[in-house]
Amino acid sequence: MRAIFVGLPGSGKSTVGRHLAGRLELPFEDSDQLIEQQIGCSITDYFDREGEQAFRDIEESVIQKLTTNAGAGILATGGGAVLREVNRTRLRAAGHVIYLHASPEEIFRRVRRSSSRPLLQVADPLGRLHALYAERDPLYRATAHVVVETGRPSVAALVKTIMTQPELQGPPPPR
Repeated sequence: MRAIFVGLPGSGKSTVGRHLAGRLELPFEDSDQLIEQQIGCSITDYFDREGEQAFRDIEESVIQKLTTNAGAGILATGGGAVLREVNRTRLRAAGHVIYLHASPEEIFRRVRRSSSRPLLQVADPLGRLHALYAERDPLYRATAHVVVETGRPSVAALVKTIMTQPELQGPPPPR
């Protein structure tokens, strides 16, 4: 079983993914962490220095590696991983894609003090979240096998909800 999380920055992909992996005793991978290991600096620094296009090229390469011959595990992707069609296709084919859906207002409440999200380091981060949502929500929905509303439930409650997905239950027992 391979569960893959997509959603806006701050939707909980890494946090929920880590907890789900622990509950299911499966390996956890975070594409943004792997990208930072590869580039040798923070994504924010790389974004500032090289620009978004160069970052998206590296992200595509990392998504390819993570989805090729991927075994069981949990994968949290970066918020923009769905921007490229090739990534959407690879993610959908590699496992059960879960869109952690949250409103721009809810995400803003969660990340308003974070300085580690390069796309939100603007004068109007809530406005930027609304723009990202308008652009990406249709892409997340097209990529996902299921949409989970995150709202304000605890991480434990979200993990429990996700674990009820039939695709994550494994094959039915033999008769």
